[in-house]
Amino acid sequence: MIGTGYVGLVTGVCFAELGNNVVCVDVDSERVKKINSSIPPIYEKGLEDLLKENIENKRIRATTDLKDAVLNTDISFICVGTPSGLIDYIDLKYIKEVSKDIGRIIKDKDYHLVVVKSTVVPGTTEHSVIPLLEKNSGKTAGDGFGVAMNPEFLREGNAIKDFMKPDRVVLGGIDEKSTDALYELYKDFDCPILKTDPSTAEMIKYATNSFLVTKISFINEIGNICKSLGIDVYEVAKGLAMDSRVSPHFLNAGIGFGGSCFPKDVKALVGKAKEVYYRPIVLNAALELNESQPLRMIELLEGKIGSLKGVKIVVLGLAFKPGTDDMREAPSLKIIQNLLNKGAEICATDPKAIEEAKHMFGKHERLKFVESVEEAVKFGRYVLIVTEWDEYRNEDLYKGKVVIDGRRVDEARVADEYEGVCW
Repeated sequence: MIGTGYVGLVTGVCFAELGNNVVCVDVDSERVKKINSSIPPIYEKGLEDLLKENIENKRIRATTDLKDAVLNTDISFICVGTPSGLIDYIDLKYIKEVSKDIGRIIKDKDYHLVVVKSTVVPGTTEHSVIPLLEKNSGKTAGDGFGVAMNPEFLREGNAIKDFMKPDRVVLGGIDEKSTDALYELYKDFDCPILKTDPSTAEMIKYATNSFLVTKISFINEIGNICKSLGIDVYEVAKGLAMDSRVSPHFLNAGIGFGGSCFPKDVKALVGKAKEVYYRPIVLNAALELNESQPLRMIELLEGKIGSLKGVKIVVLGLAFKPGTDDMREAPSLKIIQNLLNKGAEICATDPKAIEEAKHMFGKHERLKFVESVEEAVKFGRYVLIVTEWDEYRNEDLYKGKVVIDGRRVDEARVADEYEGVCW
């Protein structure tokens, strides 16, 4: 597993749990040291126990030595980051660097399967990864080595469960040999397994995330309209989900989506569409609505009290969702920065993401972070619920408060004044 972020580490630990011998590779020596000491460098429910068990059973180890890892394994999974580049385009620099390195290493090695696990735009495996592997190895793809694309469908906070009990597995091999070699890893999974080509596999990942993003923005827009009409959008969503064509998933109206995947992936697909001279109207609209949705919390608060200058405000939740410490593209970033720009004083808390928040915001005289939610709510009368952690489902936290709820935490309705973002 090359790269030990959410995807690489979770996938590696789960493959080890299934009885495989796994080597995790990372350029960060401190990260490697942590993993070998059974300490995950990220928070993910159940990951620490699973890592510890497999370290003890010698089924998984971490190293900075890519050459050693590739030479002593049968399959290399590329799980490095694919950050957003200029405008909407994906930055493939890490993918390209790893492809070159693997190519040099497999030059004198027998057949080795290279699997792209990172989320990359359609065409990347065939037009970027394979040419670099061939150039640096002197071999031909499909003969000297195999290549496949194997998209991940892991939800942060539920990643281990999603890996062990997936809805489906997608195998995008360049040929039958590559696909069959990868299939051996997944053949005992109790789910549909789709065999296809790399570009289709890449597109399936983007189409999935784009559909879910559109569904979230759709219900938020319906929620915004419902609020103006005095209608409970959650009752509307309940009725909508009874339609067998819809399903109830991702119909929770609120302040929108964040995280390492949804915003970045949809922007990348928009960028790819531009390359073929197509303007994706629906995807652009979903992204546009998501940009403004978190700030509705601040608009509602200003509607109640006017200027926020000098006002003490409590922010409950920093991670983009419960069950993770990930703050990438989290609504809390936009909300806190906007509050600071308006002169507010802020006390924020989160069960897992405080250290990440301190790193992102640095020191600010009007922003402090506390571990305890009970301590946080003592800071001020005005409370914004930004992430729906179970720790916040306690009526005692909200008595005597003015609450703007971005995540439908019904226990907060006991507040002196309660208002939902779009209900």
